[in-house]
Amino acid sequence: MIDAVSKKIVYSVLDLATVLEGNTAADSFHNSLRLARQAEAQGYTRYWFAEHHNMPGVASSATAVLIGYIAGGTSSIRVGSGGIMLPNHAPLVIAEQFGTLASLYPGRIDLGLGRAPGTDQLTALEIRGANFGAEHNFPRDIQKLQAFFSAENSTAKVRAIPGEGLDIPLWVLGSSTDSAMVAAAMGLPYAFASHFAPAQFMNAIHLYRQNFRPSQTLKAPYVMACVNVVAADTAAEATKLATSVQQLFLGIVSGRRKLLQPPVDDMSTIWTEEQAFQVKQMLAYSFIGSRETITNNLQRFLETTQVNEIMATSHIYNQDARLHSYQCFAEIMQGFQAS
Repeated sequence: MIDAVSKKIVYSVLDLATVLEGNTAADSFHNSLRLARQAEAQGYTRYWFAEHHNMPGVASSATAVLIGYIAGGTSSIRVGSGGIMLPNHAPLVIAEQFGTLASLYPGRIDLGLGRAPGTDQLTALEIRGANFGAEHNFPRDIQKLQAFFSAENSTAKVRAIPGEGLDIPLWVLGSSTDSAMVAAAMGLPYAFASHFAPAQFMNAIHLYRQNFRPSQTLKAPYVMACVNVVAADTAAEATKLATSVQQLFLGIVSGRRKLLQPPVDDMSTIWTEEQAFQVKQMLAYSFIGSRETITNNLQRFLETTQVNEIMATSHIYNQDARLHSYQCFAEIMQGFQAS
């Protein structure tokens, strides 16, 4: 059971297996394992991958496969999905995949679930085929997963083998108030994508807490917020490193996606004022700077939101700088726990 009443703020990692300019997907996977091993040593609780498709710079499409790779290369950190896009899959298949993972790595697998396609409509059509036009019921599919994982399903005509009877925590992921109400009604922990969709964050977590119904797995609301983090020894260094994630989001708003680009000295030569405004809106929940700056800003964020867990995602081109950023963030979070 997830501890939703502890005052300890848990900290975790979200990874998209981002492909760097000049690198391959294989390089990204190796970078992920290197980061996961460091994160495990530095007290991070989870290491999650997010399902995306048809994006040149994102290599986490086969999410369950990557989870197995990272879990196999580490020993204690929880590994999971942030998330599996449930409309793309039959619940039974996901139950079998994550039942297999949980059998191989007991007590370490999380299953975060989203209801977006994780891609464009044309790609979603290729993924879903004849089911593309079928009505999708996100809560019902979550209930199907819960049934497949339950020991009581052993007498059913359709069973998840492996998967049945295993303790695999389910999470609802979202970027809107709709997902918040689903998580609240089902008594599940709620992870909000504030790292790219900040607009409804405060309203969503308020509604989630206000409408939460205790369940067998969770007695009180549990909120995770995903945020962007770029930490460095100096503010100037962090500001420059952050131009990589700014370019990544520029690709989203302009429709011209690229591999993760090296940092630049001046973004004004790359984006228009309107594009800069759009990107900065999307990156509103970003913590960029030195340890001192991030500590102060994060303190205010935690006081305002009262979240139970922070999940950091860091799109940093230089991998040593990326590892250092996560090290700094771990030290900041450990400082909060010690105070």
